Amino acid sequence: MKRTLFSLMSVLFLVPSSLIAQAVPQVYPPATKPGQAVLSSRSATKVIKQFSPKPFSQLAIGAGVGVMGVNLQAATNLNRFMNLRAVGNVFNYNVNNISTNGFNVDAKLNLATAGASVDFFPFPRHGLRFSPGVLFYNQNAASATFTVQDGTSFSLDDYTYYSSKTNPVIGTGTFGVHAQNPAFTMTTGYGNIIPRKGGHLSFPLELGVAFVGTPAVNVALTQGQVCDAQGLNCVDIMNYASLQTNLQAQINKYKGDLDPLRTFPIFTFGVAYNFHLRQ
Repeated sequence: MKRTLFSLMSVLFLVPSSLIAQAVPQVYPPATKPGQAVLSSRSATKVIKQFSPKPFSQLAIGAGVGVMGVNLQAATNLNRFMNLRAVGNVFNYNVNNISTNGFNVDAKLNLATAGASVDFFPFPRHGLRFSPGVLFYNQNAASATFTVQDGTSFSLDDYTYYSSKTNPVIGTGTFGVHAQNPAFTMTTGYGNIIPRKGGHLSFPLELGVAFVGTPAVNVALTQGQVCDAQGLNCVDIMNYASLQTNLQAQINKYKGDLDPLRTFPIFTFGVAYNFHLRQ
């Protein structure tokens, strides 16, 4: 009898306890691998911020060198996958005493561009990116002066002429690669100047093209006379119709040589520093 009474009391005690245990939700720590420590709430919050910075909370400033010259760039983050970036390039260079087709050429190269792009990172933790953009300012061009030493020969479209000994031939030329302005750009690269891991310093690399249109070539012989091989029977170049025709044919050859530059190459490498503006 005593044993039966004890058994009934045990059942009455255990059954409500088990029901209560099933009714109350249990809180367990996050699943971890063997030997892996559980992140504290503060550490977990920090990791989330590293991979999901708030829009416009970061600002990166960078500089580098490339095919378009010395460049400066600035960028801010839009979301986890995208940055908005602005870039400017500039470069000037003078070169003298280039010899081509009997002409002595003094040239000046002027590069100046400005544009913007959206950098898309398919894998935010890695630096690979794809960047469609636009050059809204493009003044990449070169200017040159042409001279022919008196009494020497020069050629236009494979025709040979002789510059006068007393009134040598002089000309000017301009070469531009900005027919399409603004121009669409497409680049790829590696290195996020706003690192999603929370760092500051980066070394971005960029490779692509700008679709600038057909290069413009203008060459004019503005002064001088041409003569026969003996320096006689001289004619002013402005009144020499066949010479002007051959000059235009030579210009068309130059345009053909420069035609690949309608897709102007973009290649840059530099360094950038990221500032955390706000959390």
